[in-house]
Amino acid sequence: MDKDRGLDRKFAVPELIGNPDDLLIVCGLAGASKDIAHLTHDGDNIFTMAGAMGGATAMGLGLALSRPDKRVLVVTGDGELLMNIGTLSTVGILKPSNLSILCVDNGHYGETGYQESHTQRGVDLELIAQGSAIPVTRTVSMDEHINEAKALIRDSNGPSFILLRVSTEPPPVIKRSMDASERKTAFRRALLGKP
Repeated sequence: MDKDRGLDRKFAVPELIGNPDDLLIVCGLAGASKDIAHLTHDGDNIFTMAGAMGGATAMGLGLALSRPDKRVLVVTGDGELLMNIGTLSTVGILKPSNLSILCVDNGHYGETGYQESHTQRGVDLELIAQGSAIPVTRTVSMDEHINEAKALIRDSNGPSFILLRVSTEPPPVIKRSMDASERKTAFRRALLGKP
């Protein structure tokens, strides 16, 4: 598929996630964190990664296992996920019922200079998720696929993996808080339900 003819992430990500308030969201670097910050304006229920490329899925997995009463969504990019692809196998083996992974795939490493990622050259992350024993996977590359995939984020009984193929259009421009202490405190507040 020609990545320049994928979906526009500025519309597809909000449409897939809907109201994010009932989720704990862990974001990968660059575009993924901007996608979600645009959706929630740095809401307390999001934890955005900075300088930890490859860590979002592992962190989301740990969160899902430690808090089975909360629905956890990892939002990552193709480049970030490729940095720690083995984590998908751990997700598949442990199968937390409250974890969904949304990979926004634009075929590029947006954090390091916009070089082509492996997905631009034929690597299929949904097939890797399937091979990693994740029971529910979908690729979303057309508007018609969004509604079915949207339901998987909240309703799948087992981990789900959604590959969202987007164009090379940039993510939303938004000023995010990069204060690590502030973000940690806000996320802890959402996690524990304390003011």
